[in-house]
Amino acid sequence: MNNTVQTSNRKGYAIDLIIYITIMFLIRETSIPNTHYLVTGFLYSGTTLVVATLMMKRRGVTWKNLGLIRPKSIKKTLLSSVVIFITIIATLLIFNVIQDSLSIVKESSEAAQGTNTGYSLRNGDYGYFFSVILFVWLQSALEELLERGFLITWVEGLFSNVKFRTAIAIIVQACIWGFRHSYDISERSISVALIGIIMGIVYVKLDRNLWPVIIAHCAMNTMSMI
Repeated sequence: MNNTVQTSNRKGYAIDLIIYITIMFLIRETSIPNTHYLVTGFLYSGTTLVVATLMMKRRGVTWKNLGLIRPKSIKKTLLSSVVIFITIIATLLIFNVIQDSLSIVKESSEAAQGTNTGYSLRNGDYGYFFSVILFVWLQSALEELLERGFLITWVEGLFSNVKFRTAIAIIVQACIWGFRHSYDISERSISVALIGIIMGIVYVKLDRNLWPVIIAHCAMNTMSMI
């Protein structure tokens, strides 16, 4: 009976993931003319958030279950975020040295979209900078909920009968996250995947508390915007 239930559950997780990933990439292809790129980002995050929440509700899972909980210690949470941030920067620097020396990774065919926030900040237009950065922080938080919280948990459910299911889940979510940032195997996609692996490991090791990775993600995007 247990084996039948587990098999049924794995099939359910598989169907959920197929639907979720399909919608994710369909939304990724959607473009709205003459709109800020953050609009497209929120269209993606908002839609996938609704889909993920409905799937979770059907299984009796809440965002609190996945780590959106009040930190026990603000100090430890911030310290963890700093360590994550430094680890990511160091990892990316090492990766850049390796790929430059080997020249085996091509540049992304799709350049990362940017904004003029850095220019605005240097010229004293703080209103524009802070209005954009608030949306960037919200987008960063949503990505952590979806990529680390939801995807890792659901991929683990799919591989519930496998001993190394958590390691598989961390790698799978990182690869998906990296690929959807450039749709090819490039310096950008690999860099993002490396960040995803670090974030995934930390999320699991810190008892699946989402706040340290959310704060670190916000810090990284703030630095890139500046």
